[in-house]
Amino acid sequence: MPYSFHSHSGQFCRHAQGDLESVVKEAIRQRFVAYGLTEHVPRYRVQDLYPEEAECSLQYLSDQFDSFVAEAERLRDEYSHSLNIIVGLETENISPLDIDKLSELLVRHDHRIDYVVGSVHHVHGVPIDFDLPTFQRCLATLPIAQDTPLEDIDGRRQSLLLDMYFDAQYDLLQAVKPEIIGHIDLCRLYTPSLHFRDYPSAWVRLERNIKFAVAYGALFEANAAALRKGWATAYPGADVVELILQHGGRFALSDDSHGPHAVGLNYGRLRDYLLRAGVRELWALERSKVPNPGGRYMEPVRVEGDWWDHAFWGGR
Repeated sequence: MPYSFHSHSGQFCRHAQGDLESVVKEAIRQRFVAYGLTEHVPRYRVQDLYPEEAECSLQYLSDQFDSFVAEAERLRDEYSHSLNIIVGLETENISPLDIDKLSELLVRHDHRIDYVVGSVHHVHGVPIDFDLPTFQRCLATLPIAQDTPLEDIDGRRQSLLLDMYFDAQYDLLQAVKPEIIGHIDLCRLYTPSLHFRDYPSAWVRLERNIKFAVAYGALFEANAAALRKGWATAYPGADVVELILQHGGRFALSDDSHGPHAVGLNYGRLRDYLLRAGVRELWALERSKVPNPGGRYMEPVRVEGDWWDHAFWGGR
């Protein structure tokens, strides 16, 4: 029963902790059945580097990702008797260059990358999940009409941020068809009480994205990381869960761990939240003999039985 399809390590992600093997060993200790290793793809422009990467060259980030794939494959083989490790990646879509380079990366690592977690972390070239001041800077950079009434400026910028986020997400879904949709509502990380229905153009875009992902067979991650970031729910929030279920969407579990300390973190709270939200089925990824719509050899498989009654949840 226990799965996670989204994780990071300090070895290959500078805002995470611990080495990749320690993450794997912790997943084994907690008796996970399958665990996805999904470090971030490289950034391809100097202006897109995170502050902790300031001294890194673009070539270093590219080489680091290649090293991650090699290490993930080594761990997959070494620990195959204890854990089903699948090797993936987490995307960016900061500019059109990212999708072009992602396509090249997937070709270069053909048959080595099992699956893709499709995520967006930037709007208008600025990170929206790094910290609150950076998020506020992103809002301040968004272009709105000069004659916008003062009292409408904040609302217009918030609406534009949501529209741009969901448009970038849609472009990514179309180009790559990721098997897992990463934290679909990350755009409200710092505004968790925001309701997308209050922003009609964003709601239309969100629903478009969900319908597109459902049509090609993607899974939406129920991501526990929002709970450690102060949310009362996981990603996605209840309104988005309801919309996904309405359109026949399917969920997979992710801890989005950033080191061994966060493997399985808040999974008990995640279970309770999903039950309250009406999620009665969970899905996992398994290797397949035929390519999926993204051209990779993975397929969604329903978790058998009443997932919430599995022994894994005892004591959580």
